[in-house]
Amino acid sequence: MSVPQTKIVTLGVYGATEAGFFAALRDAGVDTFCDIRARRGVRGSEYAFVNSKRLQSKLTELGIRYLHFKEFAPSEALRQRQYAADKADHISKRKRTELSELFVRGYEESMRTFDSRKFVERLGPDALVVALFCVERAAAACHRSLLAERLRRDLGAAVMHLTPS
Repeated sequence: MSVPQTKIVTLGVYGATEAGFFAALRDAGVDTFCDIRARRGVRGSEYAFVNSKRLQSKLTELGIRYLHFKEFAPSEALRQRQYAADKADHISKRKRTELSELFVRGYEESMRTFDSRKFVERLGPDALVVALFCVERAAAACHRSLLAERLRRDLGAAVMHLTPS
């Protein structure tokens, strides 16, 4: 895969409608969807469309390949570290706008051996517009922004953070 052609988009689901979520993917020209959640379900009926089976079915309809990379999800210990920071800041996960410094350092350390080129090679030559997906609305409030930044830094990949309506 030619790295300069690689475009990375990120998106979450909180605050999005089903129509807005899938329109954002279509409008961005996403061909490969990377689910980087540990648990592939979201509480709340309004977000049932991103629960694994329904999500995969809809992506197939749209001609978008689905891949799950659980290894990029933060560990339970890191999630607990972020929850503690959220609690100290009196903010809920769904309202968070940025990650704590402790979480960022911990996530970056956990990805120390991550090889951006090997990741892109795993995606294959047909992956031209790759979506990194987790749940938080704001990219800066989610580990997907850290992974996207790593790909940008290592490969020069263009990165765009989508906020579906």
